[in-house]
Amino acid sequence: MKKYNKRAKEHWSKTAVVYQIYPRSFKDSNNDGIGDLNGIIEKLDYLNDGTKNSLGIDAIWLSPIYKSPMADFGYDISDYYDIDPIFGDLKIFEKLISEAHKRNVRVIMDFVANHTSSQHPWFIESSSSRNNPKRDWYIWKDPKAHGLPPNNWLSEFGGSAWEYDKKTGQYYLHKFLPEQPDLNWFNPEVVREMKNILRYWIKKGVDGFRLDAIAHLAKDKQLRDDLPNPDYVSGKDNPHKSLLHVNSRSNLDVIPIIEGFCNVIGKDHFMVGEISPTLEELASFYQACAEKIHIPFNFNLINLPWNAQAFRRFIDTYDQVIGPDNLSNYVLGNHDQPRVASRIGKDRARVAAMLLFTLRGMPFIYYGEEIGMEDYLIPEDQVQDPWGKRVSGFGLGRDPERTPMQWNKKPYAGFSNGKPWLPVNKNYQEIHVESELSDPHSILSLYRKLIQYRKNFPVILRGSYHSLDAGDSSVFSFMRELGDEKVLILLNFSEQKKTITFDFNKAKVAVNTHLDKNFGIEANLKNFVLRPNEGYVLEVAKR
Repeated sequence: MKKYNKRAKEHWSKTAVVYQIYPRSFKDSNNDGIGDLNGIIEKLDYLNDGTKNSLGIDAIWLSPIYKSPMADFGYDISDYYDIDPIFGDLKIFEKLISEAHKRNVRVIMDFVANHTSSQHPWFIESSSSRNNPKRDWYIWKDPKAHGLPPNNWLSEFGGSAWEYDKKTGQYYLHKFLPEQPDLNWFNPEVVREMKNILRYWIKKGVDGFRLDAIAHLAKDKQLRDDLPNPDYVSGKDNPHKSLLHVNSRSNLDVIPIIEGFCNVIGKDHFMVGEISPTLEELASFYQACAEKIHIPFNFNLINLPWNAQAFRRFIDTYDQVIGPDNLSNYVLGNHDQPRVASRIGKDRARVAAMLLFTLRGMPFIYYGEEIGMEDYLIPEDQVQDPWGKRVSGFGLGRDPERTPMQWNKKPYAGFSNGKPWLPVNKNYQEIHVESELSDPHSILSLYRKLIQYRKNFPVILRGSYHSLDAGDSSVFSFMRELGDEKVLILLNFSEQKKTITFDFNKAKVAVNTHLDKNFGIEANLKNFVLRPNEGYVLEVAKR
């Protein structure tokens, strides 16, 4: 295995493939039905053992593993300096970092900065009296007339964002659950303590952080009402969309906070922010940090219609806005979004994978996408997600994309020998790692081949991007170039066969999504045939 090298000339993030692990659902080592850190350690060789037989990822991002009452499954933190016992302890976490680094895999922690648990000692102190020294660590406000909440702000998880505290006669703000009170980021003591938490985990060996819900950190100081959304359709849309959240959160006003994070994290570590800025706002996020390695998530591909020209238009614009010096990134799925195979279909998921790994910048994989895992509709009496419970009828529950990883066809899909915290998808006997590892045409084999190809060809890692007119609106084609090296990517977004022509010299097949074309065979770009939902990576011959 390659040794972990912190002193590499090029920052590791520039060429990394990041794999998101939802720890509760990845691998259970002690059969309590909940995934844990030892389970992740057990599966590190699957992720990267230094050979082409593993998935070949470069970093793992862990959803929250801090000590927590689990009202929102770890996003309600009661101790930022410790690991929750259901996942393990600090000693096991240090072992995970050590074992990951032996495999040249970096570790990214989730950092929840907007709110704590209501059981955090800070909030317990803050809520004890109006005069407590930590009162201003959270956002408290007197009721309006007739005891009404201070303003019209809404919780992401339904209802008012304000909770009344009878003991002190004031409301506190919670943009998520009442059990998740918002921190006051205008208080310098809060800012200082949160930075200390980052330093603590950096000393533990963490390589980077994913910043959760950071747009919520910046709020209007005057706590003015949000504006009505004129496009909201009552009964059809999520009630949270009834307002335009212009005062309860701000992408631009959070930039100074991000700059403070950059100063702590520096140039040796990595930071990615969960924020949904417009393309115009993206540039401001990148300018917040001197180092060109800290990025805002690009979620846009998740929400685009499956249309070749829609993808082309967005990617062309995004690539231009980001520019050659900043690190771009693409996300197809995560713990809050329906799985790719369920959202766009199994065949299209293969085309989407080829797109993900051939674009410029950092790709993110959500666990299970590499084997084509699908959403599973959880029976109503087994629903766990508080969002789904509190705002029913709008399909907002996130349990379907959080079901246990499907390792084999043994009971509970090899995730655990005990009953899992969420039901395993019933298709686990057909869709699981064990069978796909030995199937040369599986989507897992496609993921491995694309990641391996990406690693071995600098043109994919560092080359420029520009789209091409394929002569058919259903085909998205683009070129990656580095020096005299050229790689052409052709993606058929349609259910029909397409024949296209390019005026290039001969090309050779590198990868096709069906995995039935041998590497290196010649491809004539005159009247080139793409089967339905098929993609190709082609190496264009030098002139």
